[in-house]
Amino acid sequence: MSKILILAEHLNGKLNPSTARCVSCAQAIQAEAIEVLVLAEAPEAIAAEAATIAGVTKVLTVANAANAHALAAVYAPQVVDIAKQGYTHVLAPSTTFGKDVAPRVAALLGVAQVSDLMSVVDAHTFTRPIYAGNAIVTVQAPADPILVATVRTASWPAAANGGSATVEALNVHVELPTHTRFVDLAQGKSDRPDLQSASRVVSGGRGVGSAENFAIVFQLADKLGAAVGASRAAVDAGYVPSDLQVGQTGKIIAPELYVAIGISGAIQHLTGIKDAGTIVAINKDAEAPIFEVADIGLVGDLFKLIPELEAALG
Repeated sequence: MSKILILAEHLNGKLNPSTARCVSCAQAIQAEAIEVLVLAEAPEAIAAEAATIAGVTKVLTVANAANAHALAAVYAPQVVDIAKQGYTHVLAPSTTFGKDVAPRVAALLGVAQVSDLMSVVDAHTFTRPIYAGNAIVTVQAPADPILVATVRTASWPAAANGGSATVEALNVHVELPTHTRFVDLAQGKSDRPDLQSASRVVSGGRGVGSAENFAIVFQLADKLGAAVGASRAAVDAGYVPSDLQVGQTGKIIAPELYVAIGISGAIQHLTGIKDAGTIVAINKDAEAPIFEVADIGLVGDLFKLIPELEAALG
């Protein structure tokens, strides 16, 4: 039977929702045990939060000052040491964090990594996207070594709360590298929801026209209580910073509602929103590719349509 170790993603003492999405993937594998590993300087509060996720059988913690910041080079040797204690799978979210740590874990274990798990066929067979999401391939990993994989969080719902897993503190005795050190973390400040976990997202593209005009996107997002995103074209044009980019080379998201304003719908962008619930497209070009995937399409001048939408919202 499978015994799965999930590496918890957290920041500022809070558990990232991506961890609960990894638990949903682990449940689909029908594991005998699903255990969450929290590496932190003071992991108690994070571990208590992880213990409430339904399906988690145990939460493991490693308290170490070296774990104060999520440095992949420091995390990986500790994950490997624990993974060797009878685990069949090591899962991490396919976020910036997971994409940094998981390859190092796989390399130290001497195994190949499976990326972006979308669905589970069996304990060692999965589907994942290729060719910018234009095709889905079924991959089968060897059954003998530990399987290291990242989970495409946009493809999995967050596991519900209601669990009551036990918490166990571990002492890991491995030599930690000193060639990597934490310098600084620069984060954008925003009162809006986080783009990757928001249930509603309003995005703007090149059709918005300028950084000043992008205010219309922010206003609609505030009206809807939504996060703000952007196409690569809008980011490249300097309208908004790169951390708002949605798409193959940006953030992969799966909100319940996605509003695309002035976005033509290049395949790289559509890859990032393929798992969205309802897609609303607003564009003056009736032939724009975005309308091929949109559930609701509005053709017209966005600077006239958006104010009308805001007025209708009250």
